Amino acid sequence: MDTSTAKQQGVRPGFDRRMTKEEINNFPVRKWQGPIQVIRSHGDVAEAVKELGRETVLGFDTETRPAFKKGQKYSPSLLQLAGEKNVYLFQLRHVGLQEPLISILADPGIVKSGVSLSYDLRELKTMMSFSQAGFVGLGKMSKDKGIKNHGLRGLAAVILKMRISKSAQTSNWARDELTQSQIRYAATDAWVGRELFLRLQQM
Repeated sequence: MDTSTAKQQGVRPGFDRRMTKEEINNFPVRKWQGPIQVIRSHGDVAEAVKELGRETVLGFDTETRPAFKKGQKYSPSLLQLAGEKNVYLFQLRHVGLQEPLISILADPGIVKSGVSLSYDLRELKTMMSFSQAGFVGLGKMSKDKGIKNHGLRGLAAVILKMRISKSAQTSNWARDELTQSQIRYAATDAWVGRELFLRLQQM
């Protein structure tokens, strides 16, 4: 059943039942179109954190180089934080995970919203131990609102009526310089995390 047929029959995909992959694919692909700051130096970290400290809600995500061999494991390569007007991508191979960046992750006054938070935070803590605060899981938030889809892609379709491209998901996030496709993909995921929190809060 496609989205238009579901509407005609009074079914609300995503609420009365899970929205299917086919229904999600009917929505147009959208990407973050605003400024993106790729952070590669410690000086840039300090400047970015100063700007992020003024935000009340941030979209949060990480990207890790995929492992294709048994036993292979990599630390997170990228930490994404999306504010109202800018998205910041921290290349962890260059700047590491340390103060002042950790101060944002530990600030209870700034909401950090995303999916799969437990996994992302656990992996980040393999790089540096810290106490997180202010994190809000979109999966639980959407479940409490009666939504059947809990992943980022499904929620984007159900709530924002858009589709997220996954073309760069399994690319090499540990490369020295990210491609434009990777940069836009990573920024979009964090931006969507912020938008979803704001919409769910209003519901």
